[in-house]
Amino acid sequence: MGLGSGAAIPTLRAASHMLHAQQEATVACIALEVCSAAFYLDDDPGVLISACLFSDGAAATIWRATPGPSGLRCFDFNTLHLPGDQDKLRFEQRDGKLRNLLHRSVPGLAADTVARLWAGRGPRPVAQVVTHPGGRDVLEALVPVLAPYSLAASARMLRDHGNMSSPAVLFALEESLKTATLDATGDYWLVNFGAGFSAHSCRIGLPPHAHP
Repeated sequence: MGLGSGAAIPTLRAASHMLHAQQEATVACIALEVCSAAFYLDDDPGVLISACLFSDGAAATIWRATPGPSGLRCFDFNTLHLPGDQDKLRFEQRDGKLRNLLHRSVPGLAADTVARLWAGRGPRPVAQVVTHPGGRDVLEALVPVLAPYSLAASARMLRDHGNMSSPAVLFALEESLKTATLDATGDYWLVNFGAGFSAHSCRIGLPPHAHP
């Protein structure tokens, strides 16, 4: 609650802590967004873009302390908060309804925060980048930051489903996994961002010791 579009990766991080504490546990992470519950219209450009962009969606992932047949794990979490920019992207109450605040600077803000996480990703090789498809302008702002990695899977998810907020990066991950198999040559680097303003990243790949 309260993490907005960036919620999926912090939830995976919480699951990793639970599994560290309870080795025999099985943890389900569910990202659910009912954006239509916050449907509000006026003449503000951010409100109109929000009404056209956001959609409902849900995604679930299941995790265990012991890797399954694929051997894949989720690890190397990182988070960046910019509380001074919290009013650029958040909800407010108006007339008893939720009204989205979406400033025109959000695409550039997302690109800047992702660039800072990307710069601190560490030396492990990255095979593919999977990003939250925040919108057309957001993806265009991210392209030069994450080049030469393709953001095609995220673009397809935005085209087919709209911006589902927190589940969207997991939909993009599922789409990416349809066309590629992870191995010891590199990880998937996941990133999402949202209210706060905040951005979060993690890796999905083989355990850290599997790489030379």
